Amino acid sequence: MKYCQGPRCHSYDTQDRKRGPKGNKRNETRRRSQLYYLNGNACSLQCANDWFDTYGNRAVDYFGRITQPIVLTEDNAWRQVWNSNYYDDNYRARPDQPRYIERNMITGAERNIVDN
Repeated sequence: MKYCQGPRCHSYDTQDRKRGPKGNKRNETRRRSQLYYLNGNACSLQCANDWFDTYGNRAVDYFGRITQPIVLTEDNAWRQVWNSNYYDDNYRARPDQPRYIERNMITGAERNIVDN
């Protein structure tokens, strides 16, 4: 079980956050086996937004703030995409075709993916 990392998770008034004996209820941070937001660290989009509002600038500064534009060139424009020739006209997989290929997003050139 993991705790939600949202800094204000405990402040939202929902039934699953209520803990304690009758007459002495209090809200607690959600604890779940699966968290679906903030890469598995927040219980809701609201908690993920709270986390980023509180810690986002510090995280970007720590891991590296972009200070110059990143330019797409022919060298770094290769992306893995679905091979539209993978299936034949009867929607059967063609053994001579790879499932994915690399396509250059600038030139449109295609090449097979090379396994290392």
